[in-house]
Amino acid sequence: MRAMIITMLSCLMVVASSAQEEKKTPEYGWNNSLVIGLNLSQVSLHNWTQGGESSIAWTFLTNGLFDFTRKEYRWKSTLKLTHGRTKIADGDFEKTDDELFFESVYSKNVGWKVDPYASLQLRTQIAPGYKIRIDPRTKAELRDQTSGFFDPGYLVEGFGFTFTRSDVFSTRLGIAFKQTFSSLYGFADDAATPEKIETMRFQTGIEFGSSLKWSIMENILHTSKLNLFSAFETLDVWDVRWDNTVTASVNRYFNVSLNVLLVHEIAQTRRTQIKQALAAGFSYTLM
Repeated sequence: MRAMIITMLSCLMVVASSAQEEKKTPEYGWNNSLVIGLNLSQVSLHNWTQGGESSIAWTFLTNGLFDFTRKEYRWKSTLKLTHGRTKIADGDFEKTDDELFFESVYSKNVGWKVDPYASLQLRTQIAPGYKIRIDPRTKAELRDQTSGFFDPGYLVEGFGFTFTRSDVFSTRLGIAFKQTFSSLYGFADDAATPEKIETMRFQTGIEFGSSLKWSIMENILHTSKLNLFSAFETLDVWDVRWDNTVTASVNRYFNVSLNVLLVHEIAQTRRTQIKQALAAGFSYTLM
């Protein structure tokens, strides 16, 4: 796990170093953006002798940036909302993507190389999640619900120091308070207390966050956001969320994107989770 974290940090630092620009005077006031998109995929087969199934898939996404800057301080918030479903043949639509991520960081300019900050992060999903299994006796398909809205849900409050290099790269390190909520599915349960089931877990620890926004070419943008958290009582165990997206704009309304999301959190599973999505679709900038 440590090797994976070191590799992540090394990748970010190398790319950030190659992407650094001279620090520019920021534009004071609000600098906001809100982009919505819809990706579609459809295959229809009729009298098709080579096999296969008809399918339809869609993913809706929203990315927002709300940035208020003054000489004395900066308040920057980011929003990511995605939801996608896929239907194969006569089956039901199954969830393939579902995430709500919100982060807000307030930093104070005190004339140092680093600025003190306070942050708030919210993570959850919108729709229920299911695990599909086959009944060994009847061979019927069974669906077991494994998650729901705000189950699990995560809140992380942090404070420390942040370093910003223009709008390309920023990083921060501080003390954090993490709350995990899970009323039905055990994500907040403490294995050390088997006599009771907890629905909220509170942890104090260290947080590290980095974000990168790099224009590889005129129409190709790479964005990366890395979040790490480790509780003081288990500093050898880290919760990891590393979200990377490369977007190529074909024109104003059409783009192609590759997203790779890596999650490592032993409260969910001891295995590292990786989600990869390659999509083409429409996008529209609201602001």
